[in-house]
Parts: sequence; C-alpha cells; structure tokens
Amino acid sequence: MSDIIGITMGDPAGVGPEITVRAVAEMSREDRSRTRIYGNRATLENALKTNGQSLDLAELVEDLPIEGGPLPWGRLDPRAGDAAFRFIEKAVRDAEANRIGCVVTAPINKEALNLAGHHYDGHTGMLAALTGQKSAFMLLASDRLKVIHVSTHVSLKTAIDRATPERILATIRTGNDHLKRIGIDRPRIAVAGINPHCGESGLFGTEDDEQVVPAVALAKAEGIDVAGPISADTVYHRAYSGAFDLVVAQYHDQGHIPIKLVAFDTAVNVSLGLPIDRTSVDHGTAFDIAGTGKANHVNMNAAIAYARRLAAGRN
Repeated sequence: MSDIIGITMGDPAGVGPEITVRAVAEMSREDRSRTRIYGNRATLENALKTNGQSLDLAELVEDLPIEGGPLPWGRLDPRAGDAAFRFIEKAVRDAEANRIGCVVTAPINKEALNLAGHHYDGHTGMLAALTGQKSAFMLLASDRLKVIHVSTHVSLKTAIDRATPERILATIRTGNDHLKRIGIDRPRIAVAGINPHCGESGLFGTEDDEQVVPAVALAKAEGIDVAGPISADTVYHRAYSGAFDLVVAQYHDQGHIPIKLVAFDTAVNVSLGLPIDRTSVDHGTAFDIAGTGKANHVNMNAAIAYARRLAAGRN
C-alpha cells in the first residue's frame, strides 16, 4: 500500500495554494518524498512568491491546467471551482489505484464549485459521488474532542428528518470502527440528543425517543460501548473532560460549534465510509486574505499529520 499523501491545493483563488506550499516547504526531505501536490504549478509558484519562500516543485506537482490561469487572488470564479474539482477528481482516482495512500484537501468554495456545474454540497458529498458511495460521514478530530455527524450541509428541518434510527446506527458503527483503527480498543461513544434535554419525555418533541433511542439500543446489542441520547448542552463538556472518546452529533452546527470553540486551528476534517482515506483542513478559502501571505498553515499541518497516520495504518 502506498504511503504517499496527495494534497489537493483547493480553490486557486483562495488560501489553499499558500498553506499547501508553506506546509510542504517545512517538511523533512523524507516526508517531502512521500508527498504529491494536485494543483496548478503556476499558481503554486505565485503562492511561493507571496509567502517569500522557495521550493522546487518539479517533482512534487501533478500539474493540471486552469482556464485563464493563474487567476486573481480572492475572487469568486467558476473557473477556479472547475479546477478545484479536477484536482480532487485526479487525486481520488490515484488513491483508488493505490498510487497515493491518503488525500488531503485544501479548502474549496462551494459557490464557485456549483457555478462551474459541479453540484455538490462540499467535499464530503463530492467524494462520495466520485467513489460511488451513497453517502459518507464527516468526523472532526482534535486531541481532546472528536465529533462525527449524522448529517452536515442540509437545513435543520431536513437534518431532523435524516436522523433516522438506521442513519444514526450507521454513524455510530462508522465512528466506532474508525477509532478502533487509530488505536482505541474499545471506544466510548456518546450520542447527542436532537431536542433540548432530549425532548424531556416528550414535552419538547418525541424525536429522541423515536429516532435516537432505538439506534443506541441496536448499537449496544452489537457490543458497542455507547450511551445516549445525552443532552447536547452537557455531552461535549463531558467528552472534552475525558468521559467519551467520540460524540455523535445530529447535525452540522451541533457538532461544529463545540469543536471549533476548543480546537479552531487544529481540528481535522476526516471523511469516513469511503473506499479511500481523506483528511482536510477545517476552514474555508478566506478570500479576504488570499494572496497576502497572511494565511496560517497550522491546520494544514494537522491534516497532513492525520493523513500520514491513516496511510501508515493501511500498511
């Protein structure tokens, strides 16, 4: 199995190229030899100039063209959205062929992506489609708090409908399997409730009793160490304090807000339920600072470190 990681540089008009070359330039020679960048070489050269860095990209870059590129920094452009899609598509195909062991993605702009005709809600949905999966799961991982989501980029109303016992059970199973893979022998999993105080015995809604409780019972019957539903206003504090290894969040903001509060610069976005491995920074394209040399690459370093861990685990 390949131990090479492939970094997609993200939207060419965003901070992705800058944080990519910053991270790669700081690598040891050995790590750099196990790294490939999927992007546009001319744009990456511009990013090096912006950062005041030098790096020989000749052997590092899978160079893919951009219509009219290099494009201006910080501007929404469908050409950038199309290029970002093609970088990811190429990396996915190489991962499927075992030419790379894990994909690391720099940020894309969803509006640019959709303007280019690639109608996805973000990386996770795109990766599921490219690999022929019906769906995937988003895990946000930091040292003291890990959260996996039942749903992500949908309305709150749709998220509640999607929190079926079957989907919640699948989320629990996927999170349990992943934590075992990274070395936690018996993961302790907490499932957050949907309603305030888990519905307070039906006073604030019956979704927890009807949708969450059955899923937790089925997971327990399979031998998974899982508890829930637990009120969302306490479960994250308990997990952060060491009571649980993973929290199952019912929807996007329920999981994103707590982890971005405690690990804004270091949390890593990990896609689970796919035939390939993928990690990502947990921030956006930051058009307002793109091309200024101000972009922080700490989160990219964290995503790369997690990717190397996954690639090594496959071997």
